[in-house]
Amino acid sequence: MTDTITIKTTDPVHDTVRPPGSKSITNRALICAALADGRSTLLGALDSDDTRVMIAGLQKLGIEIAASNHRTQLEVAGCGGKLPAATADIFVGNSGTTVRFLTALVSLGRGRFRLDGIPRMRQRPIHDMLDTLSQLGVAAESEHGTGAPPVVIQAKGLAGGRATIVGSVSSQFLSGLLMAAPYAADDVQLVVDGQLVSVPYVNMTMKVMNRFGVQSESNPNGEFRVKCGQSYRGRPYDIEPDASAASYFWAAAAITGGNVTVQGLSRNSLQGDVRFCECLEQMGCKVTYTEDSVTVVGAELVGIDVDMNDISDTVQTLSAVALYAKGPTHIRGVAHNRHKETDRIGDLTRELRKFGATVEELEDGLAISPGKLRPATIATYEDHRMAMSMALVGLKTPGVIIEDPGCTSKTYPDFFEDLAALGT
Repeated sequence: MTDTITIKTTDPVHDTVRPPGSKSITNRALICAALADGRSTLLGALDSDDTRVMIAGLQKLGIEIAASNHRTQLEVAGCGGKLPAATADIFVGNSGTTVRFLTALVSLGRGRFRLDGIPRMRQRPIHDMLDTLSQLGVAAESEHGTGAPPVVIQAKGLAGGRATIVGSVSSQFLSGLLMAAPYAADDVQLVVDGQLVSVPYVNMTMKVMNRFGVQSESNPNGEFRVKCGQSYRGRPYDIEPDASAASYFWAAAAITGGNVTVQGLSRNSLQGDVRFCECLEQMGCKVTYTEDSVTVVGAELVGIDVDMNDISDTVQTLSAVALYAKGPTHIRGVAHNRHKETDRIGDLTRELRKFGATVEELEDGLAISPGKLRPATIATYEDHRMAMSMALVGLKTPGVIIEDPGCTSKTYPDFFEDLAALGT
């Protein structure tokens, strides 16, 4: 992949696509399968940087994982809740799910475990999760005292009990702890302190756990409970296409005035990001759902006011669409996006302004007022979603150049090939 890529404009696109497997489901299924009794076969798994560092991390912990069929089929030999390794130094890249899920998982072991990543990972907060682990009897610390990785766990098993957890930074803290909880010595009760962001991802976690045989409970007061003594059971498991990746193709239909059908997803998908289509519908698009597909038909677009807290990974995608709407678009409820692969509010504001839009950066989002669009060279900040979402602008506006397109390997290595093939 070159250092930059120029996006080719296109007529209205008309196509049917199936994006690669969901990163979120792949990494959750890997955790459950790794801890399970017996073997699991994960079908339709995503092969990307984020899933590769998860697999490599589990292998360092002694979990046997074999990949086939272009690494989309994974055979996982579960450890029955007993980690084989007594020590490991794990590289997590810039994968939030990997560092947070494995931090919880290694607390079940006995020994010293260290997790570290690229420089950006050392800026991503994890102190709230470490505090919750400490409440549950785990010696967990930020090695440099920064509240961010490297993380060091001196593990002697997870005691369990009741603990509070901050929910305003990342739902992955809660998801990681829930998946480890069945193997605690006592029941685990987690009480969310404040607002929980990205709630659909926690629901996804609980549903994946259930598919592997573990029950969890929650109530409207933000309390989650997992009874000890349960075990995941190895099984075959089909992974849905990635709904966050699908958002780029639905957005392409909206921007170009075409229509795109994404196969393998439905209104009842495990992934909350399917609700991105509801935003497009509010903007004027027509959306049709079947049991195995979602189709978006573009139309004249209007700006909207929307809280995207539950679907924050699609904020950049909607921002690209907003450039072609009549009237402003106000995106709210996503303050936690500042702690992702990059500052997805401040940095996104900067890049959108390059196109000629008037963009107001807000504490928890941004307000986008379309203007006369112009060519732009977009910095991507090593953020896969910045590259993929801003590329969509180039489908209609000539002269859009994306820097470091290879950063999409984090979740979608073939994105630019698939985008170029759209409608052909």
